[in-house]
Amino acid sequence: MVLRNFALAGAVLLALGALSAMSAPAAADSCWDHNGSLMRLKASGNQRWFYFERPRGVLRRAGVVRGTLLFNGVKDGNWYSGTARVFSKYCPGSPLEYFVEGPVRADQLRVTVSGSREVHERCAPTGKWTTDTLVFTYSHRC
Repeated sequence: MVLRNFALAGAVLLALGALSAMSAPAAADSCWDHNGSLMRLKASGNQRWFYFERPRGVLRRAGVVRGTLLFNGVKDGNWYSGTARVFSKYCPGSPLEYFVEGPVRADQLRVTVSGSREVHERCAPTGKWTTDTLVFTYSHRC
């Protein structure tokens, strides 16, 4: 009987541990997937930064390297707001910055921010506008 109670208690503790791991917020120094690139999230207080850890090929051709900043802003509750950047091979070293904002999913494992920006062709504004949505999905501790 005592052995059975210990086994039951152990099973309950394992289940609670698994449940808390699933609902725990993602670590501030963690890796996230964004559109085929591996990103690193850094945090200090409510400040947030997403840096490229492993940019996908098309971005590398636009001059994006490990450590390039994609987003900086703040987290207020379950809401991010700040500045995102778009990169072009025609404007290396001169990303276009624009305002984005959006929710953090309740389980803290996905951040989705959106914002409108002017469309550029070969570094020149076109007068046209588009809305970009950036989705960051937690991958693992870096």
